[in-house]
Amino acid sequence: MPESSVVVRPVPVGSGDYSASARLQAAGLTQAIALFEEAARAIPIPPAPLPIVIADYGAANGHNSLLPINAAISALRKRTRPDQSVLVTHTDVPENDFSALFSTLREDPDSYLRHDQAAFSSAVGRSFYSQILPSNTVSLGWSSWSVLWLSRLPAPVTDHVHASFSADEETRAAHERLAARDWHEFVAYRGRELCPGGRVVVMTMAVAENGEFGYRPLFAALMAELAELVQREVISADELTGMCIPISGRRAVDFTTPFAPSGRLEQLTIEHLEVFDAEDRFWRQYQKDRDATAFGSQWASFLRAAVFQTLAGALDADLRAQFCDALESGVAARLADAPEQMQIPMAQVVLHKRPRVR
Repeated sequence: MPESSVVVRPVPVGSGDYSASARLQAAGLTQAIALFEEAARAIPIPPAPLPIVIADYGAANGHNSLLPINAAISALRKRTRPDQSVLVTHTDVPENDFSALFSTLREDPDSYLRHDQAAFSSAVGRSFYSQILPSNTVSLGWSSWSVLWLSRLPAPVTDHVHASFSADEETRAAHERLAARDWHEFVAYRGRELCPGGRVVVMTMAVAENGEFGYRPLFAALMAELAELVQREVISADELTGMCIPISGRRAVDFTTPFAPSGRLEQLTIEHLEVFDAEDRFWRQYQKDRDATAFGSQWASFLRAAVFQTLAGALDADLRAQFCDALESGVAARLADAPEQMQIPMAQVVLHKRPRVR
């Protein structure tokens, strides 16, 4: 299973579309980065020459975490000597494209390696639903658009590509049970890896108080276009049945359950928890310019970057590019025909490893 989604798109250096502020807007990262900076100001600093270890859990191609890590290092540098090392460890599953990650770190203008001469990078190709770094070594952790991915597919979803929209109650329940277990494991292993006083900031999909997963117009367009591709024999009905996006949002209570009844798990506590509806930035732009084509294209491009490769995994390798191109074009056209605002439930969580009281 993947453990990351690309939500900040690569922008060529020198492009007229490039700016750090555009990237912040593109992923809705502003609030989460503020929490990450606050965490960087609060964590204990290990004595030199020990490095300050920052873990990027679910790194993908690296673009999601460039600005947050830069902001954290800037905050840390107000508390350290400029030559104290900062070691950033990017983690993802072995199937991740780590070559793309290291190209990003080398070439992107927002790479922390370009901004801090004492910053160093490394990578770990293992699932974060296990312990992947030594105990008591991580000072600061970041995870965005990653823990929404389930560790495996708990049950086939035969009437949709996402369990939240399935009519099968047992299917939905199986996915919810695994989402609960995965969150527990993610928290427990971070509790081992963090130094006392360390913190992890998590930004991920949520479920609203009314039980809404969100993105209904997007998924409606996706399912309609997949059905159209079956009619056009681009894919078969069996291939469509085999497609599933194993992601999960969580309610506020789901984030707190592993900590009951003591409020702690592996010395971790929840320092901050917020579930909210994020702004649909594409809708906001459409309200200004009434460009329905751009609205459809932007959402279809986001969806392709985030999940199309997962859907295409049900197909033979030589058919995947054609499938993704056709699906993106069709979804964009459907959304352009009837633009509608998306509900985007999101959660921000700060986990704090409190030192043991002696």
